[in-house]
Amino acid sequence: MKNIFKKLTILSIPFCITMLMVSGCKEYLDVQPKSQISISDAFANVANATNAVIGVYDELMGDNGYGIRINMYYPYDSDEMIVSGNLDNGRRGIGRYQLLLTNTDIRNQFLHLYRGSEKANLCIEQIPQMALYANGTDAEKKELRRLHGEVLTLRAQFMFELIRNWGDVPAPFVPAYKQTDLFIEQANRDETYAKLIEDLKTATDLVPWRTEAGARNERVTKGAVKALRAKLALFRGGYALRSNGKMERNADYQAYYKIARDECADLMAKRGEHTLNPVFEDIWKRYLSAFQYDPFGEIIFEVGAGGSNSTSDSRMANYNGPSVNAASRYGTGGGGLLVLPNYFYAFDSVDTRRDVTTTLYSIAATNVKAPRRLGEITDGKFRKVWRNTLLPGTGLNPGYNWPLIRFSDVLLMFAETENELNGPTAAAIAAFEEVRKRAYKGNESKMGKTPTDKAGFFDAIVNERYLEFGSEGIRKFDLIRWNLLAQKIAETRQKIQDIRDAKGAYANVPQYIFWRNNGEEIQWQNSFYKPAATTTAPAGWNRLDWRQHLTGNLIDGVQLHAGIARFFVAGKSELFPFDQATIDAYLGKLKQ
Repeated sequence: MKNIFKKLTILSIPFCITMLMVSGCKEYLDVQPKSQISISDAFANVANATNAVIGVYDELMGDNGYGIRINMYYPYDSDEMIVSGNLDNGRRGIGRYQLLLTNTDIRNQFLHLYRGSEKANLCIEQIPQMALYANGTDAEKKELRRLHGEVLTLRAQFMFELIRNWGDVPAPFVPAYKQTDLFIEQANRDETYAKLIEDLKTATDLVPWRTEAGARNERVTKGAVKALRAKLALFRGGYALRSNGKMERNADYQAYYKIARDECADLMAKRGEHTLNPVFEDIWKRYLSAFQYDPFGEIIFEVGAGGSNSTSDSRMANYNGPSVNAASRYGTGGGGLLVLPNYFYAFDSVDTRRDVTTTLYSIAATNVKAPRRLGEITDGKFRKVWRNTLLPGTGLNPGYNWPLIRFSDVLLMFAETENELNGPTAAAIAAFEEVRKRAYKGNESKMGKTPTDKAGFFDAIVNERYLEFGSEGIRKFDLIRWNLLAQKIAETRQKIQDIRDAKGAYANVPQYIFWRNNGEEIQWQNSFYKPAATTTAPAGWNRLDWRQHLTGNLIDGVQLHAGIARFFVAGKSELFPFDQATIDAYLGKLKQ
């Protein structure tokens, strides 16, 4: 929930913000300003410049940003979770990789990201030109440099999202009013990445550390810049779908892995700024869901939400998370994402992340929890049952912030890049095991031995990121940059069949689970990891289809949810297509 930036009227700039809208600027910008001011007035002083930058931050959130679509539609289907429901020309079409050119959930977010980038472009141009930037008081100069660094970072985030979803996209780095042609050619993504990575190097020196800023993580600080720079460098050095239909990475990839490694190492040396929260559940339940400040700063940067509306608030815990009946004390919500059976069984029984990342219940009108079958498990990091119900926003827009990057990501990026450059060194293993030890807190002896060969350690990193970042919008894009998405989708289908048939590693998955309510909570009678001694519910217990549920619903086929990633085609589906209206507006300049 927005605590740092009070929701303000976005400054209206009297020219068409950006490209693609043949029907005009008003439709694209879609704001109703209370007044209009000139560019010179908008950047006349620090207060006005701050308001302009708030307008850039605003474009991160809302239904078309990290309020629901970009963070909860675009990252699925993967080998962790899928969107629930039957095929449509919307979010489920995206999830199943049936990417029709008329899908408005592709078009609208494309436009929205350019809207944010255009607002950032204007601030990036204007703030350094302000007289106070060079000649103001020390306090004014410091604040304006901070604002400059923030918008450089925000533009990088908008462009990063465009590139990783659409590939080679137009990359305007000057405001629209200075462009002679708004419909510019596609840019080579490698060149765009290089520009953004250099911008973030500049921004690093302009913004303060978290403790210097005296603020929560809804505003860009030095840690956020470094973490984002590391992530962009990893993607620049990773595999990507090229115009020849092949997944390739550039010969210079190690240079970018080194940038990522060095940025992560810098962050790891500043534990007073950001470090792991010692309890995984606390990140979500104690701090994020309760809107409390996390003294550990594990969430390095989070997108602020607020206002209880579709433009500035979020839908986490309303769209996703456990299903909640509208008549309950928590209000309606949940069920938009389903945890795949193979993902539930990827967790060890003592891994503390399992019961945070997944939920095995729904909530009835009576507030009593009811169990979910194996093919119906939902994600769990955003739950209405974890929030303080006295706070506003319990309906459609609960006000949860979206975490863009956490310190555990920094540790695992460091381990990955160090391994790629130098093999599994002691430093790489220590970073990897720091994340793993937290997950196995109290059961560290059961977390297994870390591989000491390069290939084995890489596989361990792939798996650890799988377990650590479930439902955080990371997995699909990791698999793409590793060129593993097609392989993992195929493996997922096979694993679900093996679970259904109790084969191989899944031979001990029980056919049924027995349960009963203890007050509002659920009590389980038998293990999720061992066959039950009977198929009949003991006296006083209820029987729940578990593995049995898959035999009748074939989540790996076409009967339930139209099949996992049903229309995925390797060498095509790793990127979104440009929608038809955008292609038409560009008059042949854009190539799919």
